[in-house]
Amino acid sequence: MIAFVSGPVAALAPDTAVVEVGGIGMAVQCTPNTLSGLRIGQQARLATSLVVREDSLTLYGFADDDERQTFELLQTASGVGPRLAQAMLAVHSPDALRRAFASGDEKALTAVPGIGKKGAQKLLLELKDRLGKPVGSAAPVAAPAAAGWRDQLQAALVGLGYAAREADEAVEAVAPRAEAVLADGGQPQVGQLLRAALQTLNRAR
Repeated sequence: MIAFVSGPVAALAPDTAVVEVGGIGMAVQCTPNTLSGLRIGQQARLATSLVVREDSLTLYGFADDDERQTFELLQTASGVGPRLAQAMLAVHSPDALRRAFASGDEKALTAVPGIGKKGAQKLLLELKDRLGKPVGSAAPVAAPAAAGWRDQLQAALVGLGYAAREADEAVEAVAPRAEAVLADGGQPQVGQLLRAALQTLNRAR
């Protein structure tokens, strides 16, 4: 198993980072929040989980070991594959997921694309005692996103299964928040904007 990759970032895409390891470019599937902390040419260390299928080998990357372990634990539930587990981590931090399962927060789970009411109820039953208790009161602060937050956010939403029109509307809904950050001299954080955009999409259902 490949537990982590470390090296300069060679390329970035809406759902993938390429990290150069020993002269080889390793393509790693990541959430928008993880990608927002990476910069081309800068060193990166990503905790990873290798998913083996008959026709593919896919490496999933995470900001830390906690995210990686949560990703793997989520897949112990029936019907949860790597894509859905990653979508859950795109919407919620590991601690937020632990809180949701500990408190039986069905609404938090249905905010994830691909999880309906019945699916959320089933997951709560299966995973309630597997993820453990929340370990902190606050989520770690993500690195600021690049200036092209609109493109990153729109691509992330489309990657999670939303239609381009829905993604555009969600981007516009959170634009005032991003513009307020820019006006204060900061940079919008794509992970936070993604969570806000998903909340607006969930309310519009």
